[in-house]
Amino acid sequence: MIQQTVKVLKALGEPTRLAILKFLSMQELCICELTAVLAISQPRVSQHIKVLKKTGLVKERKDKQKSYYRVNIAVLNGAVIEPFQAFLQSDPDLLPELTEEFQRFRQLDSNQEVQDCKAECRITAI
Repeated sequence: MIQQTVKVLKALGEPTRLAILKFLSMQELCICELTAVLAISQPRVSQHIKVLKKTGLVKERKDKQKSYYRVNIAVLNGAVIEPFQAFLQSDPDLLPELTEEFQRFRQLDSNQEVQDCKAECRITAI
């Protein structure tokens, strides 16, 4: 769950990929059309499309030797935001990737270093 969320957020965190998604949400386009619209090279557009496809944000349709791309409609129906919200609201015990971190989180109140730090912060704030 965490790794997929990270991949999607990284993909969305790049301005060119956001622009590509915007144009693909308006209509299906091929690489040459995206190259013309964005005024960047074909290899750069292809690299961005590769990232977007890998995360499932973009779908590809082949027509003979051409590939056409469009936004994955599931994204428009919440496939990005809903899993992220589910991740934030999920029971910590259901996230095996964070097992060790959650154990330490549960022990914060008994962690002497944390208590010393908090005490020091209270003293300097006075």
